[in-house]
Formats: sequence, structure tokens, C-alpha cells
Amino acid sequence: MNIILFTGFHNKTGSIKVSVGLVVTMLLLLLAGVSGGMGWAGYRLGLDHAKTASAVEPVDLVLQAALDDQRRTIREVREQTREHLDALALRLGQMQSHIMRLDALGERLAKIGLLDQGEFDFSTPPAVGGLDASDSAESVELSELLSDLQALSRTIDDREHKLDFMEELIMNRRLQQDVHPTGRPVKKGWISSRFGYRKDPFTGKRAFHQGVDFAGRKGADVISVAAGVVAWSGKRYGYGKMVEINHGNGYSTRYGHNGKLLVKVGERVAKGQVIATMGSTGRSTGPHVHFEVLNNGRPVNPWKYLRASK
Repeated sequence: MNIILFTGFHNKTGSIKVSVGLVVTMLLLLLAGVSGGMGWAGYRLGLDHAKTASAVEPVDLVLQAALDDQRRTIREVREQTREHLDALALRLGQMQSHIMRLDALGERLAKIGLLDQGEFDFSTPPAVGGLDASDSAESVELSELLSDLQALSRTIDDREHKLDFMEELIMNRRLQQDVHPTGRPVKKGWISSRFGYRKDPFTGKRAFHQGVDFAGRKGADVISVAAGVVAWSGKRYGYGKMVEINHGNGYSTRYGHNGKLLVKVGERVAKGQVIATMGSTGRSTGPHVHFEVLNNGRPVNPWKYLRASK
């Protein structure tokens, strides 16, 4: 095989005689070189891709860990918020129950004090008003709201204790008034004999009368002038059918000459309760009630206790 060569030296031509085997060998070498170059390039490209992948993979792991941490934090915050809301709801419920109790206590005090029910109406919120300040109004922060709730809770507790103490004082005062003898032992009747010395209706002699007699209609109601406990209910010499009531603090009252007794020994009676009916039993000239007031067992003039109710 001849290969013609053209050169620029004196415009001369030449030729080289090569064999077919040599050409094939040269082509094979050239092909092997190209293949090796491409393999080396692929190897380098693979290394570069591996480096890039290895660099990207840690970044993805970091991002995933950060996202997991954020989710965990959000979950914890949500749980804490729910716990705070539950505690706040519980406290709010307790405050509402305390307010309901204060309303009921206020109604009782208004009734005891004979206050105007329309003015002190605890079933409706108090009337309030004012100018519209929406333009300058600001929303309340959560911390401020919690602080206000705590302050309100302390105020409610304080008012509850004070109102309880006031109710106790009023009830004790009312109890003292109830157990202190005041008023008349009959609803209808007139005084037929006063306390002190008088002429005895049976002997005509001067004798001391230890009570006040109220004359009236037979069968009329005889009432207790104070709250107490029945110490005697039955017949007694000179008194006929008699009721004696112990009011405490050394005071007791007696109701004599009754026709019928309506209470028993040991029974608790209220002020104004009917305890007997008017009669003429015992040493008596007609239907009437012999009324006595005793202080530490000694008869005292009932007149000031009768006038105390006026």
C-alpha cells in the first residue's frame, strides 16, 4: 500500500510504502487510546458526582433533623398551651362558683338587712356605661390578662371571707334579738294586772304579783316572745297548765293558766310560735295568760320587754 505525501518544500511529492497490517495496528492503537481516554473521563466524572452527592447528602440530613426538632418543639408548645388552658378553665370555673355563692350571700344579706331588692339585684350585672373609645382602645396582652385574673381571684376570696364574717355577725345579732324576750305573749288581749304589789283577787290582801296578766278570749293563741327550748310543759301549782321556755343567757319566760298546751319539754320553739291556747286553769278568775320574765331564776318586770317591740 502506497501513501502519497505532499510537502511544501520545493513543491515536491513523495510516497511511503506501508503494509495493510501496519495500518490496522495503528487504527487499533488509536481506538484503544480514545477508549481509554473516554474511560478515564468517565471515571473522573463519576468521582466528581460522588463528591457532589456526598456533599449534598449531609445537607439533607441536617435539614431533616432541623425539621424534626421544630415539629417536636411545636408539639411540646401545643401540649403546654393545652395544659395552661385547662388550668385556666379550671380556675375560671372555680371563680364562677365563688361568684355564684357571693350572689346568693348578697341576696341573703339584702333580705336580712331589709334592703331594696330592686337596688340590690344580684341576678343581673350592674349597669355601667361611658364614651366610645374604640379608636384609642388596645387589645389586652395575655400576661396582663393572667395578672388581672389572679388579682380578681384574690379579690373574690377576700370579699367572700368578709361577707361570711358579716353574715355571721348579722345572724348572731339576729339570734340575740330572737332569743331576747320582746313583745306580747298574745296577738289580741289587754293587760288586766301589772307586775308588782297588788290586792290578791282571792284573799284581798296585799301580795306581790311576779308577772303581767293578759286577759282575752278563751282558746286564743298564746305565743312565745323569743326563741328557745321548752323547759316545762304541764301542770304546776298556782299556774295551772304552764309552759316555761329557756332562752339562754340566763333568760326564761313563763306562760300560765293555759287551756291547752301545744309544745313538749325539749322542743325548740321560734319567736312568735304558738305554744298554747288561752284558758283559765289553776288559780285563775277567767281566761287570761300569766306572763313572767326571769333573769337567772329571779322574776323581773316584763314591762320593758313588752315595750321593746314597739
